[in-house]
Amino acid sequence: MSGAARMQATLDPTRCDAGRSVAHTWGSTAAERARRFPCDGLVPEPSESLFRAVDVEAPAQVLFRWLCQLRVSPYSYDWLDNLGRQSPRRLTPGLERLAVGQRLMTFFDLVAFEPDRHLTVVARGPGLQATGSELAVSYVVVPRGERSARLVVKLVVRYPRGPLGWAMRAFLPWGDLVMMRKQLLTLKQLAEAGAA
Repeated sequence: MSGAARMQATLDPTRCDAGRSVAHTWGSTAAERARRFPCDGLVPEPSESLFRAVDVEAPAQVLFRWLCQLRVSPYSYDWLDNLGRQSPRRLTPGLERLAVGQRLMTFFDLVAFEPDRHLTVVARGPGLQATGSELAVSYVVVPRGERSARLVVKLVVRYPRGPLGWAMRAFLPWGDLVMMRKQLLTLKQLAEAGAA
């Protein structure tokens, strides 16, 4: 698929609700947004939910194994969120051994998981807690036959009150879209290459 065709598919308006921007629903379907996610209920009084989704031509087990790599690297724009170090392009042995409480992507704690199905994390850090913000994320792997899967992500966020909250409400959906889109497309590429 050419770069222009990929961008057209990425910004497909049929993939978002009327009144909700692509920054809130990128790649997800109405049915996916209506389902229950493991992160639901982890953020009291959430301000909003953001969704991201991508099709992956690899078995669910392969895709999930790549999600386990989030323990060591964010797989987004490495120059920005990984201090310039490239995220590993090969699976790191042992990272599939998950345990609640493990750190993922530097600022998240693993709070729930089901092998080959989902990882659910909560953002931790003094800066986030000081603002009164909370953020929980579920990465859900949905098998689509033996050789493909869908990766659907839900972020549940509570913004702080006042000007900081207004700014976060305006910028977080778009900033997260840029970073998570890159993350999901990178994981997709690596899982598909590993399944080939």
